[in-house]
Amino acid sequence: MAVQDGLIKVRASVRLLSTEEGGRTDPIKGGYRPNHNFFGPDSREMTIGLIDLPDGVELRPGETMDLTIAFWAWPGLVGQIHPGRRWSIQEGARLVGVGTVKDVLE
Repeated sequence: MAVQDGLIKVRASVRLLSTEEGGRTDPIKGGYRPNHNFFGPDSREMTIGLIDLPDGVELRPGETMDLTIAFWAWPGLVGQIHPGRRWSIQEGARLVGVGTVKDVLE
């Protein structure tokens, strides 16, 4: 796995939960920095990750999009990132989306 400048970059499929599922009420745009939980629903061990949407692009609740995400690489996370790996996207303790790694970028 390539770690550059302290970051692990991936191409991932991200689905925001719909408002009816308890997700956000508004779309995300630009740079969005939610919590990323790779360790299960009871874990409070999260990582920082930037979901960077191109200018003019929005991801609305209930939608799925393939995106590039940059995670801060720390020792406990490095072994968790691989194609097919699923994780939770959270705002605090609230689940707002799910992601699946498609490719780890060099």
